[in-house]
Amino acid sequence: MSTTRRLHIQPPDAPAIAAGLAAIKREQALPTAFPPPVEIAAADAAAAPRLPTLDRTDIELVTIDPPGSMDLDQALHVQRNGSGFRVFYAIADVAAFVAPGDAIDIEANKRGETLYGADAKIPLHPRVLSEGAASLLPDQVRPALLWTIDVDAAGECTSSDVRRALVRSRAKLNYAAMQARIDAGQGEPMWDVLRAFGELRKQRERARGGISLPLPEQEVCVEEGRWLLEFRARKPAEDWNEQVSLLTGMAAADIMLKGGVGLLRTLPKPEPWAIDRLRRTAKALDIAWPSDMSYPQFIDSLDPAQPRNVAMMVASTTVLRGAGYAAFDGAAPAQPMHWGLAAEYAHATAPLRRLVDRYVGETCVALCGGQPVPDWVQQALPALPQTMADAGRRASRFEHAVLDLAETFALSSRVGDTFSGDIVEVRGDDRRQGVVMLRDPAIEAPLTAAADLPLGDTVTIRLVEADVATRRTRFELA
Repeated sequence: MSTTRRLHIQPPDAPAIAAGLAAIKREQALPTAFPPPVEIAAADAAAAPRLPTLDRTDIELVTIDPPGSMDLDQALHVQRNGSGFRVFYAIADVAAFVAPGDAIDIEANKRGETLYGADAKIPLHPRVLSEGAASLLPDQVRPALLWTIDVDAAGECTSSDVRRALVRSRAKLNYAAMQARIDAGQGEPMWDVLRAFGELRKQRERARGGISLPLPEQEVCVEEGRWLLEFRARKPAEDWNEQVSLLTGMAAADIMLKGGVGLLRTLPKPEPWAIDRLRRTAKALDIAWPSDMSYPQFIDSLDPAQPRNVAMMVASTTVLRGAGYAAFDGAAPAQPMHWGLAAEYAHATAPLRRLVDRYVGETCVALCGGQPVPDWVQQALPALPQTMADAGRRASRFEHAVLDLAETFALSSRVGDTFSGDIVEVRGDDRRQGVVMLRDPAIEAPLTAAADLPLGDTVTIRLVEADVATRRTRFELA
């Protein structure tokens, strides 16, 4: 299956799916539960967190997440600040519950990140913390790392600070409902500010040469026992909210680079031949790419509603691969940049779901407070890039296996049927093999033909295999 898919999935009820999920866990040797000592330690920690003295429950924070989410890492408030903006961003304080070297910490370092797939979510931390005491649930006082970031009228960060504080979220919102209220003119005043902030920061991203690939996201839903698959377009509010997270990650990187210690999320600049190859792909797809237009400008010009443009976006993901982490203590990394963002950047905003964010948060809190970075953080930094690389591979394998299961289950009764789809990927070493994107149902699947596949073309294909047991789906040109 294509590596460009994004998984959004609601819990299934079908016994065959439950059996398939259990099989995936066995095949991939994934944990099915936390060891009892970890659960006991988590329950004890939930009952007695280490609370800060600073009280900022006066800030009117809200969380914005997919429906049903309970592991709420971030709560935000954005307000006007003269001609610019002030962003308050509260991040769940995992270290208020997890001590270095305790049972929860050791298990989290084994897992690395939360794995998502249907109801088979495998959390980084026990749910009593990740969906309970540490989560920024509404109307609950919680310990947090509270970021305060000022942005000027040009969209540039002028100051940033993070410190421990007590916070309280006023509401738990989801993107679709929030966007509907904004579009109907029923949103809170802050949404107009968030929109202005998000659009300004997006302009700054374009000016820097940052890249965004708005590929359709695959969503799997269950209605009356039937699995339905569709492609979901991102809501504008998701982009605005994302800009808050990106701003915070860039502020964290800046603080650590100035402090001479930390961990960056990096992506190297692609080689010139990779961009040349994409120009040849654009020519093959009959998409204009003027010689004086940069790669980021070209990507920004693509319309994801057009099949050929989607094929171009899929091809473009090849130059966004190779992301990793770079730890440093002293001199900055030789290559500190995240080329896709055209900025230095760090993962700092999802500590309930991603291990590295806790270490970045602790580093930034210490540096902003004029304190030495804790020994346990500095000692862990060199090994974290490999820990996170291993966790990322596990997450990718799990997500792809679950999505393959969903697709074969949804198609299992339709073997022999024909479908319309767009060729969005063709293998460079064998142009008879590629990936076809169906619109109804919303599936990306491998396709093999007797002759070269026409990249970007709309074709009619026949389903010849959909085996739930092996999670294998196979199409042929009709």
